[in-house]
Amino acid sequence: MIHTLRIRNLAIVEEIEIEFAPGFNVLTGETGAGKSIIVGALGVLVGGRASSDLVRAGAERAVVEATVDLPADGASVIRREIVGRGRGRAFIDRALAAAADLRELGRRFVDIHGQHAHQALLDPRSHADFLDAYGRLGAHAADVRGRFRAWRTACDERDDAERNERDRQDRAELTRFQHDEIERAAPEPGEDERLSAERTRLANAERLRHLCHEAYATLYERDDAAVALLARVWQGVAELARLDPARFEPYAAARDAVDPVLDDLAAQLRSYGSAVEISPDRLADVEARLAELERLKKKYGPGLDEVFARRTALAAELSTTDDAEARRALLDERVRTARGAYLEAARRLSTARVRHARTLGARLVAELAELAMPNGRVEVRVQTDLPESAWTEQGTDAVEFFLCANPGEALRPLANVASGGELARVMLALKTLASTDAPGKTLLFDEVDAGIGGAAAGRVGARLRNLGATFQVLCVTHAPQIAAAAGTHHRVSKTVRRGRTRTVVERLDADERVREIARLMTGSASGAATASARELLASQSAGG
Repeated sequence: MIHTLRIRNLAIVEEIEIEFAPGFNVLTGETGAGKSIIVGALGVLVGGRASSDLVRAGAERAVVEATVDLPADGASVIRREIVGRGRGRAFIDRALAAAADLRELGRRFVDIHGQHAHQALLDPRSHADFLDAYGRLGAHAADVRGRFRAWRTACDERDDAERNERDRQDRAELTRFQHDEIERAAPEPGEDERLSAERTRLANAERLRHLCHEAYATLYERDDAAVALLARVWQGVAELARLDPARFEPYAAARDAVDPVLDDLAAQLRSYGSAVEISPDRLADVEARLAELERLKKKYGPGLDEVFARRTALAAELSTTDDAEARRALLDERVRTARGAYLEAARRLSTARVRHARTLGARLVAELAELAMPNGRVEVRVQTDLPESAWTEQGTDAVEFFLCANPGEALRPLANVASGGELARVMLALKTLASTDAPGKTLLFDEVDAGIGGAAAGRVGARLRNLGATFQVLCVTHAPQIAAAAGTHHRVSKTVRRGRTRTVVERLDADERVREIARLMTGSASGAATASARELLASQSAGG
């Protein structure tokens, strides 16, 4: 419900504030006074197009703001700012909001039915909701929605499992490849260090052989061999030890330790030098093996220990058994069960819809005859057993209203044949017979009286008044019969002040209301017109 609507600097509106009451409210006024601006302002407030052309000449920005009651949420303030240059802003309770947020919120508190604003009727997907509301099929429809979601959830889970299984298989292939790659290489602990040492020896074989030969010759084979020279040194040390035992006996005794070391070194030089292998082929093999080990370490390392750990982990992963077929069978069964449950509920709903569609069509024809469409024909068509690709939360069938407003014409989809005024009356009839809105919601009817008058307009007013018992109804009208049925009456007028036109909205008291209805009836407030207006108001009060 809308409590207060404030508009500033929008088109010819300088500044107005309207307090709407619960129940049935009307806005009347001469053509061009600004009634459509008020309707347009509400449209802007709920996410409609906000052109900079709407900003009043000379103003920097236009502002539309409303205090509303949201079902289950309480009061909220919605504000939309339109600027002459640049981008405007929107706020919901002082928090910045996007136009999409306004549209979503607007659907909760207001339903605008104007000459160009019958979104619900223009979208055949909404027709099933009206039929379900008429047939009191809400519980059945909710059951179908729940079962559809359960079915789609099961389908999604199965699809996710299939994707995961494909991913798992891809991972298993990669795991197997990596494990086999390490297994084929068959690295051994410390192999890289051993091969590195061997590569150094092989690459330096000539140098090693030469060094061993030179060292051995220096020790034993040359004329000035170190061992021969050292023998003379030991003789001198022995003589010194006899002459001064305290000083040289320890050194003389060291000969027993040094000579064996030199003998062992000579033997090592001799055997090692003769055993050094000069083998380019072996060197190539070692280089190739080291390159293979380096690739493994780069891929799985950094060292062979990490390669071994990775091989163990890969083997464990490959040994894990996962019964994918059993899991797939379980998920398939869930999908089948959920699909069957949805289909069963949807077919029950479809059967009920077909039954109620016939009576709703007949009731709409009678209701439209009361609303100045005596030749209207309505058919509520239910197309059953749609293909699975067309199944939705609404079921397995499609509901659409077909209308013929004039004699001799064929029934055609409602959105394709009805004028704005006819759509408004069809919507009013539907709201009367099968409202899908939450109690307390605001229903705005703009020009619902287009093309009608007299008793038909009175019947429209009576129905709007009845809707006001459940909803807040706002109606822009030129019909005195409709205006007289309202509980609250606002007059929209325009004045000129300081050379500028401005719109004014006044809430009328009882006497002012009589004069305004008289004006609607005859264009003046003469004595006879005033008397007729009082009589009309009295009859409406008695009818209410």
